Amino acid sequence: MKAGIISLGCAKNLVDTEVMLGLLRENGVELTKKPREADILIVNTCAFIETAKQESITTILNMAEYKNTGKCRSLIIAGCLGQRYGQTLLDELPEADAIIGTGAWHRIMEAVRETMDGKRVVLIGENETIYDAKTPRILTTPNYTAYLKIAEGCDNRCSFCAIPMIRGRYRSRAVEDIVLEAKQLAANGVKELNLIAQDTTAYGRDLYGEPSLARLLRELVKIDGVRWIRTLYSYPRFFTDELIDLIASEEKLVKYVDLPLQHADDAMLRQMRRADTRASMETLLEKIRERIPGVAVRSTFIVGFPGETDEQFAALYSFLEAQRFDKAGVFTYSAEEGTAAAELPGRVSAEVMQGRYHELMSLQCKISEEINQSLEGKELDVLIEGSDEEQENVAYGRSYREAPEVDGQVFVEGLANAQPGDLVHVRVAQGFTYDVVCEPIE
Repeated sequence: MKAGIISLGCAKNLVDTEVMLGLLRENGVELTKKPREADILIVNTCAFIETAKQESITTILNMAEYKNTGKCRSLIIAGCLGQRYGQTLLDELPEADAIIGTGAWHRIMEAVRETMDGKRVVLIGENETIYDAKTPRILTTPNYTAYLKIAEGCDNRCSFCAIPMIRGRYRSRAVEDIVLEAKQLAANGVKELNLIAQDTTAYGRDLYGEPSLARLLRELVKIDGVRWIRTLYSYPRFFTDELIDLIASEEKLVKYVDLPLQHADDAMLRQMRRADTRASMETLLEKIRERIPGVAVRSTFIVGFPGETDEQFAALYSFLEAQRFDKAGVFTYSAEEGTAAAELPGRVSAEVMQGRYHELMSLQCKISEEINQSLEGKELDVLIEGSDEEQENVAYGRSYREAPEVDGQVFVEGLANAQPGDLVHVRVAQGFTYDVVCEPIE
């Protein structure tokens, strides 16, 4: 019996996929990357915004074709879409055989057995589960890099976000358990750990009564073999002075701060139910940049939130113009049923949202290019990820300034025999909007 999984959405979802793969293999199921050969096809879905839901549905229907053209006997919908819509989704998609929610990934074999017996099932769970270091897991990332989920769920209740309804309350893993998994990953060749949670800076509040990310990081930097530790999804509320000083002083903690801010107008931030103000964000950014030399700062923003006026968008534009983020992602607002923002008046038209999106992205592209050009002549360490198939002796990878999948790449010209996972020292020759071109330093 063979199974294949298609994983959609964020890195947090990808870890769930890797855990399900581990459970399948532990129970004697052969894994395949070829959907045509699979008896069981699993789509681990995303339901964060409307476009993600549409992608999930399209992928499910595409996989359903293998019931006619391949060996598929069981099509399982896992993840956020299943958790959110449950039986309704199964009723509307007769092509599917089972639903597994985000709180029921550990029941994947139950879904396999039931559906292979011809039954249709919905397994949702109460969203109290979180994997631990003893849980089987098969990495789908290259063997030199891995995501490490330190917590599940979210307590922030931002008015635009459905994640608390889907993933449940915030649940931290114990420091000792995370460190044990990190040691296992390092023993298997992982050099870069990317820490993830819905809100990494809130880590430990539920277990230890206070934000404890710095405590966790102090233990992780002791692990032999790990060269880079990167923290993603760091909300500003608990980005403490202790954390700033630790990132500045510890060599293994890459000087990269991922700080989702969403807006810069105080009225918009209140409507979004964010705990920040423009002034508090400016103060935090100033401290981060003053005390972490060479830091790269990434953020994300929403345009077209209900009630956003031209003046409020102008405030956001001026904020990006002044702060000059190294990287920034911009999203148009998506009204998600069940969220507080979905009931707000003052909907912004799709046309206006798209205009604001392009205006903000145009500004950010200009800033990113200028920053990358300012790196010319500077030296960096680059984690090699592969070689250019069309150009001889050209490798590509990432420096500390680029997180996997969401940022640009570093191209190294004149580098022969480089292997994925190698760390090489380079000098920046040219900077572009998203990528930089470098030359190796002997």
